[in-house]
Amino acid sequence: METKKCAECGEVIKGRIDKKFCSDMCRNSFNNKLNSDSTNFVRNINNILRKNRRILEELLQGDKTTLPRQKLADKGFNFGYYTNQSTTKTNNTYIFCYEFGYLPLENDIILIVKKKQS
Repeated sequence: METKKCAECGEVIKGRIDKKFCSDMCRNSFNNKLNSDSTNFVRNINNILRKNRRILEELLQGDKTTLPRQKLADKGFNFGYYTNQSTTKTNNTYIFCYEFGYLPLENDIILIVKKKQS
């Protein structure tokens, strides 16, 4: 009979034949390593996107809000990161951070909107 070893610590596994780990702690540790970002790159981008979304949500009043671009910048909004773009029939390109978006207008004015759920 072949003895199986824990995929995390290498200890001999006792119990069910299909077990891969000797304990919940080893299973959690293995999966945390597997699912963690090997670099901080993805985590940092996700943090920027979440911060951008929070700022847009905080500044939106009602269905639409217009304000100076500088107000977003002052709150730490990073204009280089967004989740998607949407171009309207009138050729306006809205930039979205999840369901919150903005449209750059003339004179450094920003129109903030929330995407309607379909």
